Order: sequence, then structure tokens, then C-alpha cells
Amino acid sequence: MPLSDHEQRVLAELEESLKRQDPQLAKSVHATNVYVHTGRRVRQSLLGFVLGLIVLVVFFSRNIWLGLVGVAVMFLSAILLERNVRLLGKASWRDVTRRAAADDVVPPTGARTVLFRDWLSRYRRKTQ
Repeated sequence: MPLSDHEQRVLAELEESLKRQDPQLAKSVHATNVYVHTGRRVRQSLLGFVLGLIVLVVFFSRNIWLGLVGVAVMFLSAILLERNVRLLGKASWRDVTRRAAADDVVPPTGARTVLFRDWLSRYRRKTQ
């Protein structure tokens, strides 16, 4: 359901007020989306899984309880990884790599993703 004219004016006033009070926060909110945060959680889960594996390999022969802690860390990281990858899977590739609406804002996924997307589109045109 679209917003009424009054609601759009109120929303625009709130946005302008936020920009005046805290321009850094306004820029940060405008430049990020839910997929940036989910991608960050995926990387953290992978790091947790690797750290759990290292704890398991290093300490299991010396202290079985520390080895089991490593297994628990791996298990929890795998659960978080699966949930966040599933959230990313619900999004299309364009949602994940979309550019921000403002031209002066750097895309949240970075320049490498833009280069990869451009290369992929050229490659697809060549094969067709």
C-alpha cells in the first residue's frame, strides 16, 4: 500500500532531520542493506568454524574437554552459517550486489564484486 502525501512529507522531514543531526549515521544507513550484515555473519561463522576445528585438532589429544569445546564451537558456527547462507539464498544476485541509490556512496559489496559482475556479463554475452 503506497504512502499518502502527508506520510511521505513526514518521512522526508524525518530523513532531513537525521541527515542534519547525524550525517555519518544517515550515510551508513543509506549505504548498507540486510545482505551486507548477513554476509558479515557468514564470514564470522566460517571463522568460528575454523577456530573450532583448530581447537579440536590441537587440544583433543591433550585434554578431551577442550577438544569437545572445539566441537561445540564448530557445531554452533555451522548452524549459524547454514541459517545465514539460507537468508542469502532467498535474495537474488541483483539484491545482494545492488548499488546504493546515491551516486556518491560506494557499493557495500565493494569494487571487486562490481568488477566480477561486469566480467560475468561480458562472458555471458560471448557464450551466447
